[in-house]
Amino acid sequence: MATGMFITLEGVEGSGKTTQAALVADLLRAAGRRVSVTHEPGGTRAGEAIRAIFLDPAIRLDVAAELLLVLADRAQHVREKLRPAVAAGEIVISDRYCDSTVAYQGHGRGFDLKLLADLNRLASDGMRPDLTFVLDCPAEIGLERSRARRGAAAGAPDRFEGERLDFHRRVRDGFLAVARAEPDRVIVIDSTAPRAAVTARMVAEITARMVP
Repeated sequence: MATGMFITLEGVEGSGKTTQAALVADLLRAAGRRVSVTHEPGGTRAGEAIRAIFLDPAIRLDVAAELLLVLADRAQHVREKLRPAVAAGEIVISDRYCDSTVAYQGHGRGFDLKLLADLNRLASDGMRPDLTFVLDCPAEIGLERSRARRGAAAGAPDRFEGERLDFHRRVRDGFLAVARAEPDRVIVIDSTAPRAAVTARMVAEITARMVP
């Protein structure tokens, strides 16, 4: 049985994570690999209930409550879905994971980064990605994409899309700081490049790290 692999996609709002997760998964499946695509918050029944609260701008949340919700979601996600799937030999692609907590709640909201590292270890049960892609673009471009997508769906901005530009710039800086600190795990890709080029780069990086 092929060895499983855990891959995470990170980036600011509108960076293209969801689209690229689907495209990469399709190519890997076409190559004969078993692939699961999931997301945070969400990915489990409990997680989807948490996600509905987490992203709803009409529900006022203290920043500590926001953090604890995302950690609760991760704890369930890891134990119910991520770890079993990787153990079964699947390639698991998650749209967001621990690095988003560092970027959004740490760099964006101002939580202590050492505290977040400890809480992430607790929630994740020590499960770390084998490979992480930060799909990077200026915060202005990401927000413009998000607004265009939301306009097409006639939806209201979620809790994070409605934040000020300086918040999103801090979040981007947070992701880039993570990438600088862990270059062996984290690869930064310019997500303003053509979509097919981004997908091809990601598939090439994943394939190079696969264990038959």
